[in-house]
Amino acid sequence: MSDEKTAGASAHSRNTRQQLITEYVFKTGSSSIAELVELTGVSTMTVHRDVDELARRGLLRKYRGGVSAMPSTVFESNADYRMNVHSEEKMAIAAHALARVEPGMSILLDDSTSALALAKMLHRVTPLTVATNYLGAIELLKGVPDLRLICIGGDYSATHDSFLGMQSLEAIERINVDATFVSTSAMNTRMTFHQEPEIVMLKRAMLASARTKVLLMDHSKTERAALHRLAPLSDFDVLIVDDGVEEHLAEEMRSQVEVDIAEL
Repeated sequence: MSDEKTAGASAHSRNTRQQLITEYVFKTGSSSIAELVELTGVSTMTVHRDVDELARRGLLRKYRGGVSAMPSTVFESNADYRMNVHSEEKMAIAAHALARVEPGMSILLDDSTSALALAKMLHRVTPLTVATNYLGAIELLKGVPDLRLICIGGDYSATHDSFLGMQSLEAIERINVDATFVSTSAMNTRMTFHQEPEIVMLKRAMLASARTKVLLMDHSKTERAALHRLAPLSDFDVLIVDDGVEEHLAEEMRSQVEVDIAEL
């Protein structure tokens, strides 16, 4: 195997292992280093290096002999964490979302990794006008031919890797687009939620700025709640969710909104 392939395989293994550690600690609340060694099957030194990296990225909190989860409001908003969770489901959802984008449209993307998955596919349906406050999407789209990119600025948040605050809110309120594609942290069969009020305000403004409102949600976010109500499910025109959603939940949701099931 070449050095490049070896390095790539090693990075993939490390990312997979760190994701396993993160999800385990989030589920249990805390863990000893010894537990994580047993969980991952690697050395104590390797686990320490992984935990140090996860702590540096703001995902976990390390203490002598163990590690604990950050508060859920911090953890679930962290861009690094969101980027690696349910990525296959998000790509399937994005493919269905792409079918709702036509050349010549103007669309608005929020700072969700589900919307970022859609952004990766937008080069297929240009010309387009795309507005977003997500730095990851801006970097991805800035060089796409026949795509007009509107960058929504404001106060940069490293946690979200996006621009937030009053400037962002006012910029969103000044535009009018054909469709907006958003995600959020939790939903049940009637309501959507988010744990941060500042994010709720921006997402509500995005919904108000669009003729068609599309909600992108992987199945892990169903039958959950967070501190703040975002919008009733009936405020959206379409919900796109992967096929991991339980059928009885999908049926209940269909009484509120069109439901599009994305098969993996």
